[in-house]
Amino acid sequence: MGIEIVLKYFPDITEEQKEQFGQLENLYKDWNQKINVVSRKDIDELYIRHVLHSLGIAKIQQFLPGSKVMDVGTGGGFPGIPLAILFPETHFTLVDSIGKKIKVVEEVVEGLGITNVTSINSRVEEINEQFDFIVSRAVASMPTFTHWVKGKIKKESIHERRNGILYLKGGDLSEELQDYRTAEIFNLPNYFEEDFFATKKVVYLPQKFRG
Repeated sequence: MGIEIVLKYFPDITEEQKEQFGQLENLYKDWNQKINVVSRKDIDELYIRHVLHSLGIAKIQQFLPGSKVMDVGTGGGFPGIPLAILFPETHFTLVDSIGKKIKVVEEVVEGLGITNVTSINSRVEEINEQFDFIVSRAVASMPTFTHWVKGKIKKESIHERRNGILYLKGGDLSEELQDYRTAEIFNLPNYFEEDFFATKKVVYLPQKFRG
């Protein structure tokens, strides 16, 4: 399953975006042989397990031109790179504490020719900047994650949805989210029909974490 799975759910993308999404497989296969950032079993299902999963965030939130999004613990560039392709006028800052992963991000971004991505090899706690939204893919429990990103979300919102966290998670989140009364959970099977998404979710946590 390749780029056709992206086109199935995002049919209105431009020719340039189609080309960029189409390049992802070869770029990641090439770099994965040098630096293993995507598990070997996942690389063959890159478009479902990584690209489309990342784009689940776009089903919940469309990012406006000029907005700023930070991807925390981006690994090889997920969800940040697919979102950066989809929203070329939004600026994405991709952060990871592991240098070899950021190396892959830089090479993939260069290979795609996209200019709306900044990659930083750092712990997120050391980033002194504020963003409209912070995205991530299950790098820590929500209490840990909110501690890491405290003070890094802009107070003034330009989107209809208040600024906050958009977090890709799976499984039963009731215990993890019990203290977050303002959290909203969006089940990805409502947007994608493939079996992979059966337990996958996007958690939205507005800027004031406790309701």
